[in-house]
This record gives sequence, structure tokens and C-alpha cells, in this order.
Amino acid sequence: MSLELKIAVLVCIFLVLLSSTIVYWLIPKKVKKKKCVANWRDLQDFCKDKTTWPEAIYSADKLLEKILKKRKIKGKSMGEKLVSAQDLFSDNDSVWYAHNYFKKLITGPTMKLKETEVKKALIGYRQALMDVGALPDVKSKSK
Repeated sequence: MSLELKIAVLVCIFLVLLSSTIVYWLIPKKVKKKKCVANWRDLQDFCKDKTTWPEAIYSADKLLEKILKKRKIKGKSMGEKLVSAQDLFSDNDSVWYAHNYFKKLITGPTMKLKETEVKKALIGYRQALMDVGALPDVKSKSK
């Protein structure tokens, strides 16, 4: 085998490995529902006490951001990711309400939280997580 042929074979092998690696990184990763459900249950523990409601909102936003990142939704910020993923959400307004509530909470950590607003935000996050396949759909279980 000539030297040129050996080099050509090595270059081809390298290109195949390189393209395989690129494709692997571009394919969205499978979301582990059991882990997400466990995270959601842990997050719900924060709802038992008014003083830990901010942690519940914070955890929900971070969980959704992690899932969107895993699903390879484009965007540098969470807002950009939500815009990119808006076709996935059945109730886009509730997701935005939840994320905007999170942003208000971050900028004003001493703000007084209302139970109805916290519930509305968490419901928005839960629906978004169901829409992207991270949590089981409540409707399909009842049928």
C-alpha cells in the first residue's frame, strides 16, 4: 500500500469520526422523565412553607432551562430559549408568566409573594415541562 493511500484512508477515518462526533452533539438528548419527576417532587416540597416559595419558583425555572438545553433549544438566555421553543408549548402565555414572575423575584427578592401568583407560575412551569416531554401528561393518565 502506498503512502498516499495510507494517508487518504487515515484522513477519511478522521473525517468520519469528526462528523459522527458533530452529529452526536447536535442530536437532542433524551430527557429522563423519572429524574425530572423526582426533581419536580423535590421542588413541590418548597411549596409547604411560605418562606421557601421563592426556591420553588427558582427551581422550576432552572429545571425548565436545563430541559430546554438538553433538548438543544437554541438561545443564550432563558428568554431566547422560550422564544425558540414557543411552538412546543400548549400555553405559551403561562410559560412567559412563570418566567417573568421568576425574573421579578430575582430583581426584588424581598417582594411579598401571593399564593395565587406562585400557583399560577408553577402551573405554567409544569405545563411547559409536560409539553417538552419531561413530565408525564396528567390528562393522559386520567384516561
